[in-house]
Amino acid sequence: MQTNIPYILFCCIFILLSPSLTTAQEIDTTSGIRIEAERDTLVSVGEGIPLAQTIKLQDSIIADSIPQPQGNNLLSDRVDYKATDYIRLSQKENRMYLYNNAQVTYGDIILNAGLIVIDNNKNEVYAFGIPDSLGDYTQKPVFQQAQKTVEPDSIRFNFDTERALIYNSRTQEANFNVRGEVTKRENDSVYFMQNVRFTTSEDVDNPDYYFYARRIKFVPDKKIVSGLVNMYIADVPTPLGLPFGYFPMTEEETSGFIIPSFGDSNNRGYFLQNGGYYFAISDYVDLLAIGDYYTNGSYAMNLESNYNQRYKFRGNFSFRYEKLLESERGFPDFAEGSNYNIRWSHSQDAKSNPSSRFSASVNLGSSDYYRESVNQQNTGNFLNNTLNSSVSYSKTFEGEPQVNLSLAARHSQNTNTGIVNLTLPTLNASMTRIYPFEPKVGAKKGIIENINFQYNLRAENRISTYDSIFFTPKMFDEAIYGAQHQIPINTNFKLFNYLSVSTGASFEENWVFETYERSYDEETNDVVRDTINGFDRFSTYNFNANVGTTLYGLVNFGSDKKIQAIRHVMRPNISYNINPAFDQYYDQFEEINPADPDQINLIDYSRFDGTLYGAPGRNFSSSIGLSLSNSLEAKVRDKDSTATEPKKVTLLNNFSIGTSYNLAGDSLRLSPIALRGGIPIIENKLTVNLAAQMDIYALDNNNRKIDRLNINNGGSLFRFTNANVSFGYAFSSKDFSKDTENKDESENETYRNGGRPDDLFGKGTNLDGSFYEDDEDPFEDGEEREVNSEWYKYEIPWDLRLNYTMTYSNNARQNEITSHSLMFSGNVELSPKWSIGASSGFDIRERGFTFTQLRFARDLESWRLNFSWVPFSQRKSWNFFIGIKSSILSDIKYEKRRDRDRRL
Repeated sequence: MQTNIPYILFCCIFILLSPSLTTAQEIDTTSGIRIEAERDTLVSVGEGIPLAQTIKLQDSIIADSIPQPQGNNLLSDRVDYKATDYIRLSQKENRMYLYNNAQVTYGDIILNAGLIVIDNNKNEVYAFGIPDSLGDYTQKPVFQQAQKTVEPDSIRFNFDTERALIYNSRTQEANFNVRGEVTKRENDSVYFMQNVRFTTSEDVDNPDYYFYARRIKFVPDKKIVSGLVNMYIADVPTPLGLPFGYFPMTEEETSGFIIPSFGDSNNRGYFLQNGGYYFAISDYVDLLAIGDYYTNGSYAMNLESNYNQRYKFRGNFSFRYEKLLESERGFPDFAEGSNYNIRWSHSQDAKSNPSSRFSASVNLGSSDYYRESVNQQNTGNFLNNTLNSSVSYSKTFEGEPQVNLSLAARHSQNTNTGIVNLTLPTLNASMTRIYPFEPKVGAKKGIIENINFQYNLRAENRISTYDSIFFTPKMFDEAIYGAQHQIPINTNFKLFNYLSVSTGASFEENWVFETYERSYDEETNDVVRDTINGFDRFSTYNFNANVGTTLYGLVNFGSDKKIQAIRHVMRPNISYNINPAFDQYYDQFEEINPADPDQINLIDYSRFDGTLYGAPGRNFSSSIGLSLSNSLEAKVRDKDSTATEPKKVTLLNNFSIGTSYNLAGDSLRLSPIALRGGIPIIENKLTVNLAAQMDIYALDNNNRKIDRLNINNGGSLFRFTNANVSFGYAFSSKDFSKDTENKDESENETYRNGGRPDDLFGKGTNLDGSFYEDDEDPFEDGEEREVNSEWYKYEIPWDLRLNYTMTYSNNARQNEITSHSLMFSGNVELSPKWSIGASSGFDIRERGFTFTQLRFARDLESWRLNFSWVPFSQRKSWNFFIGIKSSILSDIKYEKRRDRDRRL
């Protein structure tokens, strides 16, 4: 018998070796022996057992001296077993008993139970719990292998038939938690279960919902096939049922249908949205094809694809097309239109190729797409005024000197005017600085050794068009292209040990392939512009010098004071620039004065006007620039008594004053004085940004600037022309704890579409009904939080974001505030399951609320409930959603949307 014990133990482990014992088939109750979960009927444990037959763990029976049979040994690893009370061998019954906290370990497999019995006569193994002092059934069998766990009430396995019966098994497979009353193992890949509950709820014994099936077939890691399936919510049967069911159990992505949501629109009728099919093409790429349909004939199509190859690149692509019909055909208010949007984002892993990089960020389409889209998930994007795209490739050629090369295509689109600007493509090449006179050993010193120069090349093809003719041949009619070569030469040195001096010159060579000759047509009395095809060029150059230093002022108040010291840092700077006049590139033509036909006017022009880089400057300029930046810091006594050093506090952050004086000008030589700076209110959180301009020149009666000082015209020394005050402040309950969180903004769909990464303009929803950034608990770091309801009111998570701006204008004595608004958004978790949020703003100048969105979310354990509401404005609408969180059952949902009335 002792020689068979390892094989019987192996058979017990072999049946539990499968990843799950959660499913079963129709059970033949006429054959086999049923083991009741509540009570063991095989043996009366602890009764009539002689003490001499009780073997302790250290007994010599464990190290058996009987030789083992020769031949194949099925066991490939060591088998360890133990029990708290005893391990007993019964020679009369030919059985082995492990009682109380019994455990059998084989490799990475661990079997725990209150009682494990090995029957050598029947070649069967039993594992089940034991009653405690109160008669409760405890120490139920638990099987563990790696991350897999099965918790039945009892297990029975027959070695001869290689079949097993498991009673009241509880296990997890994929996202399902499964409980089966009886499980039968047919072979190592097929199981059958009877009276089965399967759910995504964590509590499989008391789930908030489950699917009940009387008979199912289970194939591990593949599928569950069942007969009649009925859905229960809170143990109450619902009308939701299927005559049969098929549930994929693989954790890999699988293809399948996407169930649409429904709603109604005031002018398009009832609709179905976001219905289609998901294609799991491979482990590296997928495809989502969904669409919308409205009963008045409007429709939309959407294709989305994500791709990712680890350590190389990742990205996503989206294309959406909408055909929009207003009202019904034949009605006087019927209108027809369409819009589209193309998005592409691609990023390369920096480790894949350090010397070259390819990236893409594309967002282009119809100018009115975000405002008119019938199925806009990005709520905050309808306020976008521009669409921008960039696709670029860069390559670095190592060496001395190093050469950097980049090729890019860019797109910028104003959604208000419909103007589209493209560069297809832009070539940039640059060479790192070369110091021809640097010493072979030691640091560079003096004006000669610091002389350096570079070479930069920029070539581009620029197109300006309208979105109405975008993607048509007409968009290339006004294309202009050319190249610019630039060689800057610079040097720097110290003057009197305190002044930093830098000076240099820049030479530019511009190449164009079209120029424009102008002449006057006497017959039409109009100026004619003729396009001259062919290569042409012009050169320019300029000189500059810069002198700067840093001054420090320190006032000490004593180490016993709260404010111990104040330090003032000033950085004055003087610059000089000179730009020669390039009259040689200008010509003249004669034009008849329309007011006096007998008078001839000479008009100056350059053939380079209208080319890629414009005409060179004709006016000689020589100007001096003056600037002064200030920083004010204080040393204060730290509130922390254990701190050994005082705390530094910034009082004024980089407050700068600057202007310029044109030496070559004949009037209005002094430019407006610009002021800019920041006042820190809360360290690293809130800084008030200030900007203003002051002018010393006066205005005439027509509010035009004249060459006369304002103070000599009866005014003050300076005349404020404009000013701006703004700040942004975001804080939350986490600011008062040590927890920090870093979010990947690239995963934010609103941000990828050109909007803000936050929810200041509202939150959009995913296809599964959840708000963006709410796939995980936003107030946790991924770990389950223990909530004490008694003290929860003192730990309510919240966040708040504020944006304020005010602009003052007085260029022409209008003396008015042109914009004045406050935007805010916030979220509060009222309880561990309830959260609310709002995004809104108030236009103080116009005295009205800006776009407002109210959000409500409820965590229903296995379910998710969301409600968003735009109570007013032309985008008035609401959306209600409730559905199962698990991605496997994401199609089990109810979603109701109410579209805004576009006829208002």
